[in-house]
Amino acid sequence: MQLLTTRVAPEWVDYNGHMNDAEYARVFSLAVDTLMERIGLDEDGRENLGYTLFTLETHLCYRREAHQGQALAVDVLLLDRDAKRLHLFFTMHDANGELLATSEQMLMGIDTHQHRPAPFPPAVVDAIEALPRAEADAWPQAAGRRIGIPRR
Repeated sequence: MQLLTTRVAPEWVDYNGHMNDAEYARVFSLAVDTLMERIGLDEDGRENLGYTLFTLETHLCYRREAHQGQALAVDVLLLDRDAKRLHLFFTMHDANGELLATSEQMLMGIDTHQHRPAPFPPAVVDAIEALPRAEADAWPQAAGRRIGIPRR
């Protein structure tokens, strides 16, 4: 499911002549904001439900450089969920469909009145159920990776 389309802004380009690593994280963060809107946690939804999402963990992998003005598209896939957490996999592609980066994220639902984790409100659960979901045995190859230096 495509969440976000944007272009590499001039201020996102660093001294190496391509999009700075922090800006990839920005684009994925903007995609999370769009996801929140799609599942009913836009500004009004957050206020009315007293509920929001916090990012617990993210694993960002860079695949290709992105350059000033280049079109970007971010898709999302639900890997898993429970009553108050979402395990998501985001992909960033260019206009030709080339994979530029991935971001695997764990998000936690938060009751904003108590400032504590809480189960998703029913309307949000219904919207989450409509997200594209990966089968347990068919996750993207880059999902679930751990960082480390391979030793032989």
